[in-house]
Amino acid sequence: MTGSFDYDAVVVGSGPNGLAAAILMQQHGLSVLLLEGNSRIGGGLATQELTLPGYQHDVCSAIHPMAAGSPFLQTLPLDQFGLEYIYPEVAAAHPFDTGPAAVLKNDIRKTALLLGDDKDTYLKLMQPIVNNWPSIAPDVLAPLHLPERPFAMAAFGLKALQPATLLAKRFKTEQAKGLFAGMAAHAIQPLQNWSTSAIALVLMANGHLKGWPIPKGGSYQIAKAMAAYFTFIGGKIETNTYISSLQQLPSAKAVLFDVTPKQLLEIAGEKFSGLYKRQLQRYRYGMGVFKIDWALDESIPFKDETTRKAGTVHLGGTLREIVQNEQQTAKGQHPEKPFVLLAQPSVFDNSRAPNGKHTAWAYCHVPNGSVTDMTAAIENQIERFAPGFKERILAKHTFNTAQLQQFNPNLIGGDINGGIIDLRQLFTRPAVRWSPYTTPAKGLYLCSSSTPPGGGVHGMCGYHAAKHALRNIFHIHVLPLHTKN
Repeated sequence: MTGSFDYDAVVVGSGPNGLAAAILMQQHGLSVLLLEGNSRIGGGLATQELTLPGYQHDVCSAIHPMAAGSPFLQTLPLDQFGLEYIYPEVAAAHPFDTGPAAVLKNDIRKTALLLGDDKDTYLKLMQPIVNNWPSIAPDVLAPLHLPERPFAMAAFGLKALQPATLLAKRFKTEQAKGLFAGMAAHAIQPLQNWSTSAIALVLMANGHLKGWPIPKGGSYQIAKAMAAYFTFIGGKIETNTYISSLQQLPSAKAVLFDVTPKQLLEIAGEKFSGLYKRQLQRYRYGMGVFKIDWALDESIPFKDETTRKAGTVHLGGTLREIVQNEQQTAKGQHPEKPFVLLAQPSVFDNSRAPNGKHTAWAYCHVPNGSVTDMTAAIENQIERFAPGFKERILAKHTFNTAQLQQFNPNLIGGDINGGIIDLRQLFTRPAVRWSPYTTPAKGLYLCSSSTPPGGGVHGMCGYHAAKHALRNIFHIHVLPLHTKN
């Protein structure tokens, strides 16, 4: 089908979105080349020995509710290519200074029961979303369009578009409010912002339906399985090929870029209109993260027994505390007690550390581009809920925002979402266009998390960009995901 071209399509960047785009196009009979600037594929899907020999750490993402629940990734036979998920007994826990932790379990009723006086409120909020999620997920994780189930989508949207601080007022107990705030803090923006409830509702719904799994052997296994499937169906991958100019690319009818607007301007800016370039130049990146990996002599001694069984732990205390700290960070400050997201994969996957030893992974939000060392603040926050934690540290490795961007150029200023996902950039990322994946240059597309639905290991940005390219360039219409799941 290539004709006089070297390939039908070239995809630049092999993060989960680049891999998803390449797979969808290859599935439809095209010849596809996937280019990666690094020596290994996967982008943020990386697992390395960062501390001591034998200790495997996830460099970026570690827990994957969105991968397990992705409408597109679920259609791929990744289990046949080595991907195995491990499901912790408790998906996520949110401990407090006093009283029991709030927890997210796969069973929605067990989660609600543990919230005491907020049991009925939680069920009233979440049960309709959980019931409808399999049918509305392809529309939620998509650009603005007419949904297949408009009434179910409207019901979800009325809740999702609210600020997390407003929706949290439905709850009476500090446990329920804190649990919801921790979920909403994944939005990496002030919780007073409109639409911050969306990420909380999506993560909780996925937790009740698919869990919050850990890939056995590390997050790189997701990328490895996707790449293996892609090459199995005929795709080609070239690593150590960093693209900084269109002139470096082989000829192709379509080129899809798994990069952010900053890199897209550098690579192809001369092909774009003045209006589009100005929109990309005004694109806003969000807060960054400061990340630590530890090699531990023993597992983390959380005071709350249930928290020790959780795959993910949110350390931030009450709703009020989390709201204040995220607001401070957005204003360029570094809170003394930051909201910390923590995972301890070795508790569930013994391939991550030597026998009897453990790894731990955590990060907090910081102002974009900050190089402030948050090690003490993060470790103090863990010690607050797990006295004796510091005594178990054998070695540690840190990433500030500059180091994260050096590791993966898409993490501009340490932003792991490809740009802030607030109401202004929820559906218009990266620019105001009928299709956010197209550019003014025919055949050039953006397929990164800087397009809808944004950050997360779900591949849906790549899927939608490839779907548009297939239709516009190759006149191939892809069946809706509703018909596949």
